Amino acid sequence: MIDESIRCVAARRVVTCDPARSSSGNPLGAIDGGAIAIRVGESTARGTIAKTGTEAELRALFPDAAWEVHPDAILTPGLVDAHTHAAWVGSRDAEYALRMAGGDYEAIAKAGGGIVSSMRAVRAARTDEIAGALAARLRRMAAMGVTTVEVKSGYGLDEPSELKQLDAIDRMWTTDRVPRVVPTFLGLHALPAEANGDRDAYAAHVTERVLPAVIERGRAMFVDAYVDRSAFTVAQARPLFERARAHGLGVRVHAGQFADVGGCELAADVGALSADHLENVGERGIARMAEAGVRAVLLPVASFTLRQDPPPIAALRAAGVPLVVASDANPGTAPTESLPLAMAFAVRMYGLTVAETLLGATREAAASLGLGEHAGMLREDFWADYVLWDLPHENALVQPWGVPLARAVHKAGERIAGQGP
Repeated sequence: MIDESIRCVAARRVVTCDPARSSSGNPLGAIDGGAIAIRVGESTARGTIAKTGTEAELRALFPDAAWEVHPDAILTPGLVDAHTHAAWVGSRDAEYALRMAGGDYEAIAKAGGGIVSSMRAVRAARTDEIAGALAARLRRMAAMGVTTVEVKSGYGLDEPSELKQLDAIDRMWTTDRVPRVVPTFLGLHALPAEANGDRDAYAAHVTERVLPAVIERGRAMFVDAYVDRSAFTVAQARPLFERARAHGLGVRVHAGQFADVGGCELAADVGALSADHLENVGERGIARMAEAGVRAVLLPVASFTLRQDPPPIAALRAAGVPLVVASDANPGTAPTESLPLAMAFAVRMYGLTVAETLLGATREAAASLGLGEHAGMLREDFWADYVLWDLPHENALVQPWGVPLARAVHKAGERIAGQGP
């Protein structure tokens, strides 16, 4: 006999992020005195949401449910960090200090720093060292309210080391108390020394040799490439994306961080779910993103550390391009593990509204990872990914607290982090 037991959680305010509950005056679909009902026990649907509504409504529907009541907290969907490079080891603190003193990122990279510096650390590390560093980092992210994290490879820059990174990411599926991971093979990130400066040959090698090995091992859900000035061209990245799509993998694109070289148009051409960075993108790229349904993943911590102007937010908004906010967690340009910090920067630096920012770190972020039917909202049959916050209102979530304020963080109904009962 299947046990369809229900556990209910009530809060001062439940922010559903469900468009079915939203209105012009309530864009986040918030419910004052709200509650969620979660399936538990032995049901095949356990860990999913059975119902949302007011506490009174759910008490009438589920009179025998176990209840938690938090009259001084708000409840939101678990945050979704849709762009990270979190599987790193080592430190680039010296490089960071140089940049803060006025050093140029691209010049540092050309001198052997940047991504190539992280490559040396990853190549020297064992898989369990990378996995251990990643697990610790993900647990700290969970403490900040994050329940899903996209994690890229891209610091190995050769087949054995890229597979080592992806193997370390894969271990997170059986690691306790971490967010779920969405693995991305960042095949074209930088040029290793052994490529002898030949970007065409290196891009072809990654497409023809490394990508098939990644596919055979089943380690990635997405493929990514850095399409930019001093990185890779549209012509170099396109075959990688087309081959990935032919094998059922999704596509993400680093585009327009330093120059508009057509990365957004390429993202649209190959059916990418996102184009990321976008500090430099023109009207044509924005129009193509809007036509193709490509989401814009905004990374304000990186533009902050690099002293860059914001992306053209007004133009993206006017074109109807959905906006995502992510941490870009990496050892060089975004040395943070805090998606809430990125959210605070998105409001302060980029001019996003509170609603745009919260949707960008929940519903839109989940959709950009192909999880739009499972995560990012508090909605019937979605995963029970939710956070109880020691805050009076969702507006407070975009203030730059700088400390964890999550009372309890649950992934599919199971607690993975939190400071309170």
